[in-house]
Amino acid sequence: MRNFESDVQLIKYEVLKEVIKLTLNGKVKEEYATIPKKIIPGPKPRTRCCIYKERAIIEERVALAMGGDKTNDNIIEVIDVACDECPINRFTITEACRGCLAHKCTEVCPKGAIYTINQKSYIDTDKCIECGRCKTVCPYNAISDVMRPCKKSCNANALSFDENKKAVIDNNKCIQCGACVYQCPFGAIVDKSFVVDIVNMLKEAKEKKDFHVYAIMAPAISSQFTYAKIGQVVTAIRQLGFHDVIEVALGADMVTMHEAEELVHKVRSNDTLTSSCCPAFVKYIQKNYPELVQNISKTVSPMIAVTKLIKSVDKNSKIVFIGPCTAKKAEINEPDLKGLTDYVLTFEELQAMIDAYEIDIEQCDESPLNNASFYGRIFARSGGLTESVKHLVEAQNLDIEVKPIACDGLVECDKALKLLKFKKLNANFIEGMACSGGCIGGAASLCHGPKDKTEVDKYGKLAIEKDVKDSLRLMPIENKNLNPKIINIDEIDLNRNF
Repeated sequence: MRNFESDVQLIKYEVLKEVIKLTLNGKVKEEYATIPKKIIPGPKPRTRCCIYKERAIIEERVALAMGGDKTNDNIIEVIDVACDECPINRFTITEACRGCLAHKCTEVCPKGAIYTINQKSYIDTDKCIECGRCKTVCPYNAISDVMRPCKKSCNANALSFDENKKAVIDNNKCIQCGACVYQCPFGAIVDKSFVVDIVNMLKEAKEKKDFHVYAIMAPAISSQFTYAKIGQVVTAIRQLGFHDVIEVALGADMVTMHEAEELVHKVRSNDTLTSSCCPAFVKYIQKNYPELVQNISKTVSPMIAVTKLIKSVDKNSKIVFIGPCTAKKAEINEPDLKGLTDYVLTFEELQAMIDAYEIDIEQCDESPLNNASFYGRIFARSGGLTESVKHLVEAQNLDIEVKPIACDGLVECDKALKLLKFKKLNANFIEGMACSGGCIGGAASLCHGPKDKTEVDKYGKLAIEKDVKDSLRLMPIENKNLNPKIINIDEIDLNRNF
């Protein structure tokens, strides 16, 4: 049973579903303009002031579902017409103001935005720059701070507001983590979608039969589709037209082995290694701590690792990553990675796609998904990579002392990076996850809120192989022209060129 957290998520799903249905029928270019009226038939509005505004917003959502602004490299965009319902004045002086003689708020304001009438202070919102100095000095805590949800969620400090109080994304600061997408209560910030390209690619593969389309599934699947079993979801994905479904957790096992080797060299050089699995974390270092770029692991992410593995076996393959991460949509277009993983499909988009194809997941038989180890699967949660690397160091009796720190969310990541910058970090390995809880807290999850990390561990324990190296013994990729063979990781280039 589908349960949507809000009308924002429901409407996003409805738009995606309609776009996918039209693409599937080969009519999206001709009939996409009919979608707003299908979703908002009238005469009464669903959530806004009138059906005309709602339809205008749906038009913008349809454009984003079809790929968005091609001239904007950022995969996160603001729908201006939808961004107008939040409180527009951040700081307000409340009734708690005692009209004190000191008037510290007035003295500290750099723009002269605070004035006094009958001993009470007021804020001139036309002058206020929302610096917050008045709130800091008020002895009565009489100044309230109502920060808009999108800006509050953006720990990369990439969000501001223009003269019309509309949200603006600074692409030079944005790490495309999608926190603002999830937190905007009016759905005014949305991630671009590749669903049209993916549906067309699957149709072409079915017609021409000269290439295979593989779905690579993020280990965060363990926290999604709670109304069905993972094996049923795998079957549903196959029914969409994918040739095979491979666990990205297999790539996580590969990354663990490669990153452990890097860690050995870093530790022996009395240096610190930062993980490379979370593209938003990597981008945050590049944009905010350029002096620490040399500390970033040069190992590709699990998504790229398993992509390279598949393409080493099946030359005529196309790859679609499925997960909860918006930053992955940006990662596949990085200069040194472009052309490897073809598209990214979020769990939200996958749900819409399965329903548009009229596939009933709950009626599907279960298909196996037994490619990765326990340790590869627990990459989905904060601390999983750390446990995997420690396990491998111990299993191989590597002569180093691993002193890791697992950073859960961007705030913790920033603290660790500051300490590293000033050489005060008592650790030699930083696992950085931009989303709270790790990948299971991804912005494009089907369900948000607190996640039970033990569910990830339960999923990990279902793996046939418990050890990282054991999962890499046999080729798990379905290819009738090839026999299973020993995987030689050294034959696959897992290095990045930043």
